[in-house]
Amino acid sequence: MRSKRSKVLHEVGRLPLVRHVGRAALQAGADRLALIVGRDGDEVAAAVRRDSETVAVFEQRERLGTGHAVLAAREAIEQGFDDIVVLFGDTPLLTANTIERARAELSKGADVCVIGFRPADPTGYGRLVETDGELVAIREEKDASESERLIGFCNAGIMAFAGRDALDLLNAIGNENAKGEYYLTDIVEIARGRGRRVVAIEAPVAETIGVNNRSELAEVEALWQAFARERMMISGVTLIDPGTVFFAYDTELGEDVTVEPNVWFGPGVSVGEGAVIHAFCHLEGARIGPDASIGPFARLRPGTDLAETAKVGNFCEVKNASVARGAKINHLSYIGDANVGAEANIGAGTITCNYDGALKHLTEIGEKAFIGSNSALVAPVRIGREAYVGSGSVVTEDVPDEALALARGRQVNKDGRGKAIAEKNRAAKAAKKATKSDR
Repeated sequence: MRSKRSKVLHEVGRLPLVRHVGRAALQAGADRLALIVGRDGDEVAAAVRRDSETVAVFEQRERLGTGHAVLAAREAIEQGFDDIVVLFGDTPLLTANTIERARAELSKGADVCVIGFRPADPTGYGRLVETDGELVAIREEKDASESERLIGFCNAGIMAFAGRDALDLLNAIGNENAKGEYYLTDIVEIARGRGRRVVAIEAPVAETIGVNNRSELAEVEALWQAFARERMMISGVTLIDPGTVFFAYDTELGEDVTVEPNVWFGPGVSVGEGAVIHAFCHLEGARIGPDASIGPFARLRPGTDLAETAKVGNFCEVKNASVARGAKINHLSYIGDANVGAEANIGAGTITCNYDGALKHLTEIGEKAFIGSNSALVAPVRIGREAYVGSGSVVTEDVPDEALALARGRQVNKDGRGKAIAEKNRAAKAAKKATKSDR
């Protein structure tokens, strides 16, 4: 990855690769997770533990092959489990359904189940050689016969073992090969040599894709986004131009939500039924109520909570603020660290001055209050219910309910001065033009 971060901490759908894998295992019924780590082990473990407290962490101090890596978790395996499933932290598209299918084969009496796939071009992959419905070998391409190379069913490396024999089979893996490493794939031959039943199941190609560089990360991100868009539309969400909308792993959209083109969802966003997200919006850590309207060109930051029928219009930013039912923040405004009452109207260009250089402060705007355009509300401050703030005001004191606040310099008109200024400007332009002509 050419990165300061461990590969498995890079994200797809705003979630680290390894968390995708851990979540799939948990959804498939895993009681315990054993995490074998190398680089950045503490950070990787912390990521996985966000989804489960039943994570035992083991460090593989030497890199002596996949079989050696699995046995780094010997202490966990010795505790005894019905099934042991070996997954890779860089295959984020693997689904719980595929893991469940592998476990189902074990429940039918298989001792080992290997997950395979059928790529468009199998060149370079180990082939899964089957006879009479059983897996008899995993043949690396360099060792495969001409007929075996014609096999399109390839090894994804993901395996499930019956817990009763798992440790014995793993202990039997040797390292008598050119690299002196312990290969997990050898377990197929070992199990068959002991009269055990070994089978293979097929997974969709996308689920088996591993990430080894930034290009592959982008490929997997594109696939994940395509799956997410499909799920949203199937569930009743309208995406006007699906390919331009990007979701996070936990995005929640209700039925009849409409999302226009070029919208980005960060983590922690939920949108209620019937809401409309107009084009070019950026949303993160926000709850949007039913029938609300957002954008175009709006940014909702963490802590935003919009009630039903609330509106945040074009070129507005909202952060750590609650906006009650029917309130409107229509144009070119910043509302941060604030409570906005029901049916309040925030005029264009209004800002809450929430930061004093050291601390953040709260602005409270009562229900049905009207804030005139280009006003600055200097927190901490409260605007009362049905109060009015005149346009262009800088409000530094509380405004009582139903009051009118004006906080600006008095307007002064000078008769004839506009004409005089215009004539002066025209003369200056003419003189400048004449000077250029002389040159």
